[in-house]
Order: sequence, then structure tokens, then C-alpha cells
Amino acid sequence: MSPKQAKSAAWDAGAVRALRRHMNLSQDELATALGTRQQTVSEWETGRYRPRGASVTLLTIIAERAEFEYGARNEKGERRKEETG
Repeated sequence: MSPKQAKSAAWDAGAVRALRRHMNLSQDELATALGTRQQTVSEWETGRYRPRGASVTLLTIIAERAEFEYGARNEKGERRKEETG
């Protein structure tokens, strides 16, 4: 898996939701920060769509600035057991 694919794979539904909750933001507030629609954030969080392109880059930058550990998470936004040891 290339670094680009790995970065994109990190942003599944649970990770997007967990980042938003970590930052104590509503879907609308996160959407505003990303320059997208609230519905888009909702669709990411439900797994209907996944972030791609510039959205992945922005989510990664926001996560790093918020000191949020992102990566594969389950649907509840919790880190998967195989990653926590």
C-alpha cells in the first residue's frame, strides 16, 4: 500500500466521527472547517462515502494539529484491538 493509499484508508467512518468528537465539533462545524457540506460529513460518518483527495489531506492536517491519533477505527470511533495491542 502506498503512503497515499494508507493516508486515505485511515479516514473511515469511525475515524471521521472520532476526530469530530475529539474536537468537540458538530458535523456542520467540521464541514465549515473543511469547506464542504454538513451532508458530506454525515455521509462520511455513516460510511456511505469516504473522504478522498483534498478532503483526506485536510482531515490529516486538522487531526495532526488537534493532536488526534488517527488510523483504522471501528464504527464507534474506537481504535481497533489489533492496533492497541
